[in-house]
Amino acid sequence: MLAFILRRLAQAFVVMLSVAFIAFMLFQYVGDPVASMLGQDATTEQREALRAELGLDKPFPVQFAHFVGNALQGDFGLSLRQGRKVSALIAERLPATLELSLAAAVIALMVGIPLGVFAALRRGTFASQVAMTVSLLGVSLPTFLIGILLILLFSVQLKWLPSFGRGDVVSLGGWTTGLLTVDGWKHLILPAITLSVFQLALILRLVRAEMLEVLRTDYIKFARARGLPNRAVYFGHALKNTLVPVITITGLQLGALIAFAIITETVFQWPGMGLLFIQAVQFADVPVMAAYLCLVALIFVVVNLVVDLLYFAVDPRLRIEKPAGGH
Repeated sequence: MLAFILRRLAQAFVVMLSVAFIAFMLFQYVGDPVASMLGQDATTEQREALRAELGLDKPFPVQFAHFVGNALQGDFGLSLRQGRKVSALIAERLPATLELSLAAAVIALMVGIPLGVFAALRRGTFASQVAMTVSLLGVSLPTFLIGILLILLFSVQLKWLPSFGRGDVVSLGGWTTGLLTVDGWKHLILPAITLSVFQLALILRLVRAEMLEVLRTDYIKFARARGLPNRAVYFGHALKNTLVPVITITGLQLGALIAFAIITETVFQWPGMGLLFIQAVQFADVPVMAAYLCLVALIFVVVNLVVDLLYFAVDPRLRIEKPAGGH
């Protein structure tokens, strides 16, 4: 177990170092921070002084080492567009993105897994076919179109829910949340549903396929031969083994929810990291882009490590130690 964790940590270190290098290359080839900060009217002396202050006159390896050292401390410099620390901007936007992503993940899991089990156990029925048809639409329709349709129906036509913003939030120390206010919940519903649709449909179809595969295995036949009730067979044996690949997909999709909530945040003007990244791309705000890239990579690395560790809790075969000879 310890060796497994150490191997995963070593792999995570290599991945993060590679991503840091890619993020650092943005500073080299995307715009000139000196020109962005001083403008076109600055003198040559002013440019050289600022370049020396930022360390841009040093050799490439020294600059990269300095960048990695600052990144480990959460320091990505100043935003070229807003003139504020990038770490402060990320800290302001991170709660909104995490809140939206976790809400979407809960919806996808709470709805997708039961519907997938239902579609497998009631295979061929009308209700099962409806569920599979709806899941196909969820996988096929683009996220922005789903968001626009939800806004048109629930905000414009029915006027039940707001169409943009985060609503009233409560500050808990340095963390902000809209989950403690009614207005915050109203603003969260539409973007959370929009972001969850693809993941929900994916989980539904995966659970159904895996459940059907597991139900055909020998140990399920033996469980039925022992006289176990269907409830014990379906939920005590089949579903537990179905969850192993589901955990993999769900873990990766959770990272994707956080990383790629950009479209949903843009459609609903949700003040999260995705909207911040879009604005940074529009203005070539390289420090914000680099920080976002490193943070997304860190999220994926942590999520993958957690998913790997969850395997040991779900699949007992992975907890069996190998003999000394490796056979």
